[in-house]
This record gives sequence, C-alpha cells and structure tokens, in this order.
Amino acid sequence: MVRVWSALPFLLMLGAIAILPVVARSWWERRYPLVTLLIALPILLGYLFFARQPGRVLHVLLEYFSFISLIGALYVIAGGIRLRVVGPPGPLFNTLYLFAGAVAANVVGTTGASMLLLRSFLNNNRHRYQPYLIVFFIFIVANIGGALTPVGDPPLLLGYVNGVPFFWVLARVWHIWLVALALVLAAFCWFDTRNTARRPASNQRVAVGIQGYRNFVLLGIVLIAVFARTPIRELVMLGAAAASYLFTRPAIRRRNEFSFRPIVEVAVLFIGIFVTMAPVLDLLQSRAQQFGSSPAGGFFWLTGLFSAILDNAPAYRTFLELAIALNGGSLRFLLERGPEFVRAISLGAVFFGAFTYIGNGPNFMVKSMVEHRRLRVPNFFEYITRYSLPVLLPIFVVVWLLLLVLR
Repeated sequence: MVRVWSALPFLLMLGAIAILPVVARSWWERRYPLVTLLIALPILLGYLFFARQPGRVLHVLLEYFSFISLIGALYVIAGGIRLRVVGPPGPLFNTLYLFAGAVAANVVGTTGASMLLLRSFLNNNRHRYQPYLIVFFIFIVANIGGALTPVGDPPLLLGYVNGVPFFWVLARVWHIWLVALALVLAAFCWFDTRNTARRPASNQRVAVGIQGYRNFVLLGIVLIAVFARTPIRELVMLGAAAASYLFTRPAIRRRNEFSFRPIVEVAVLFIGIFVTMAPVLDLLQSRAQQFGSSPAGGFFWLTGLFSAILDNAPAYRTFLELAIALNGGSLRFLLERGPEFVRAISLGAVFFGAFTYIGNGPNFMVKSMVEHRRLRVPNFFEYITRYSLPVLLPIFVVVWLLLLVLR
C-alpha cells in the first residue's frame, strides 16, 4: 500500500528546483547534483530494501534511460546543425516563426523542433530579448505544437504504441488545436507588439542559411528509432549522437555556442524527478478509481493537472488506462464508443505539459540552454503566475468548452 507521505521527496525535489535557484543561485549551481542525490536516494533504498520491489526501480531507470537518450541525442545532433533564419525581429515575423515551429513539432517532435529552432530564434531577437520570448517558445514549439501526431509529443507516442492509430488524434483534434494555437499566438503577438513599441523597427530581409546537412539524416534516424523497442531504440539514438559529435565540423558547434552543460543539468535533475515521481504515480494509480465518475471533460483537467506537476507521458498513460477500464476494458472499444475520453486525455497531456518547466522534457532543456547564454528566464513561480495562469488557463477553458461542444 502506497502511503501519502511517500510523495514528500517529490515535493522536496520540486521545491528545490523552484526555490533554490532564486534564493541561492550560485550555491545551487554548484550543489544541485548533491541535492538531487540526497532527495532521490531514500526512494531508491525504500523500493529496494523496504518495499522489496527491485522491478519497480528497474522500470523507473529504463524509462529515464529512454527519456535521456532521446533528449540527449536530439540535443547533440541539433547542436551540429547551424540553422539561421534571419528576418525583421518583431511581432509578424516572430509569430510566423513560432507557427512554423508548431507545425514542425508534429514532424520532428517538440524536442527536435525546440533544439533546431531555439538558437536562431534567440539570435534573431538578441537586441530585443525579453523573458516572455522564451516562455512562448516553450508554450508553442516545445508543447502545444506537437499535439497532432505520435512523433509530436511522448504522450501521443505512448498512445500509438498501445494501439491508437497514427492519424487518429490528428483527424479528431486538429480544429481544436488550431483554435488553441491561434489564441496563444495572439497572446504572444500582443506581448511582442508592446516590446517592439519600445525599440526601433528593423528592415532586415528574410534569409535562411543551413550548415551541417548530414545531421538531418541522423535526426531522421533518431525519429525512426523512436518506434523501435528498448534497448535497440536507445542504442540507435546514442549511436546517431556519437556520429554527429565525431563527424560534424567543430566550427559549426562553436558558432552554435554548443556545450554539454545544459544536457548535464537536465540529466541530473530529471533522474531525481523520475525517481521521486515513482511513488506519486503509484499513489495516483492506486486511487485512480476515485476519479472514475468524471466525465470526459473532467479527464482533460485531471490529465492536465498531473501532467503539469509530474510529467505528461506517465499522466497520459495513467488516465488512458483508467478510461479503458471504465469503458469496456478495451482500447478499441474506447476509441469507438468513447472517443471523447481519448481526445480529452491527449489534449490535456500535451497542452498542460507547457504549464510548468517540468511538465515536458524539452521545457527544462530550453530553459537551461537560454540560461547558458546568460539570458534571464522567469523562475519557476514567475513562469506560472505571470504567464501560465493568465495566458494558458483561459485558453484551456476554451479548449475544454470545445471538447464538450464538438463531438
């Protein structure tokens, strides 16, 4: 029986990530690996020696290995691609750029699109950088954009692997996705217009430059490997990353200001998140039946809430399994007789992944890459209170209403 107090290490981990970079930044930058170890170790020891569930530990470590292999491979490969999309930095060009990133996220994944497009986005806005730029990049490219295909975001890939047809979500949510994306882009345009009003306009013409073409082949290999089984999937990804690092001209990585520091930070912090999240997920699954009376619209909010505070992939899996259990015990039956549940769970998982830095893997990666450039990003609380709550929450209410109205 999982106890409620077993969620305490996860809350400590979350609190450390949220508070310590604000109140003791230099100390945190030196000590975050030690803090992560001290918080996560009791959970590992508890599963191994008290609960006697080594299989649970192995499962968590395998999930983490898959996660960091994908994130790490895409980071290294994208670091070998010098993509320069130059244009007049301002509301129109930036909005179109983010829209293109949202579309690209469904082809190369939210992680791949983020790694490919972030540097050019920052470079193009280097003289007018404000923290909201990176927040909306996370909202749109790293999360909401990838809500249409299994390649787009990990929750949808889990659905596909478990039997949801490849184009099922696309065919049933594209119109809701388009409305949500348009509203977030409109909010971004409002922020960016205010920024432009304080700076002179640019007459820069649009131009595109690409170096490191062979890395696109390696990127394609990684995306194909996503559909393979463990450990073949991870070995292919790591092999592609190694090939990219060995055979890409060092000058390209220098121009990209490539460094392993952001991926190391993500790797360390997310092992702590994965380990401390395990008892929380066990607790959620043990009490999932308490949510059984929720209508399909309720599943949007439930999946979204746990996606924001845990991680969107396990939240998707938990509530999809619950919906299947409550609707005939078969995914095929659920897709035929209760498709509104699958739509609500899919959009809740992907959209709410944008609500916090830990809701989706690319979020923290983007944050770390921007901080590596010595640019200010909102802290954990500022991200939520200044942007997620006032911008995303009203839009998600619209999405919820559309889920209720559009069948």
